[in-house]
Amino acid sequence: PDRGVESANVAVDPPQRSQKVALDPLTGPMPYQGRELAFKLGLEGKLVQQFTKIFMGLATIFLERDLALIEINPLVITKQGDLICLDGKLGADGNALFRQPDLREMRDQSQEDPREAQAAQWELNYVALDGNIGCMVNGAGLAMGTMDIVKLHGGEPANFLDVGGGAPKERVTEAFKIIVSDAFVKAVLGNIVGGLGR
Repeated sequence: PDRGVESANVAVDPPQRSQKVALDPLTGPMPYQGRELAFKLGLEGKLVQQFTKIFMGLATIFLERDLALIEINPLVITKQGDLICLDGKLGADGNALFRQPDLREMRDQSQEDPREAQAAQWELNYVALDGNIGCMVNGAGLAMGTMDIVKLHGGEPANFLDVGGGAPKERVTEAFKIIVSDAFVKAVLGNIVGGLGR
């Protein structure tokens, strides 16, 4: 078939170069889905069977391990006419690691932002950004809207931080500490919907 497709470019590449398959979490992947996908990709003969086996394995791992991403790139056809995965990436869903002790053990926290790791311990949704206005909000949608308003008025958010609904005072206190631990933060904007906090 074709040269590899960067997953980041899938939205702009021609549609025939990227395909989607809906997986039912109750039944898991089905062989017919792999065959159908192989045909759409232009594979024939034994390559359809090999692709279906690869698809079933990848889809099963994706569901069983609560992954957020699984990517094989490149997937090549050898001179002998076999389908081989040369490289791959897995991305775990951080919110599902409590169900995946094996994946949790492989986590290299030295590669993570210490504030993000601290936030995870307090069940806070925190993402560090490059700005200087810290944002503490309860609700992901409100947090996105708050960051948009900050940018609209010429500011730059230093973080996305959702304390969640019904956050106890200890969690809110910890959230504030995490925000002000960023040396670039010059101000903190709190946008808390009154009925959602404790």
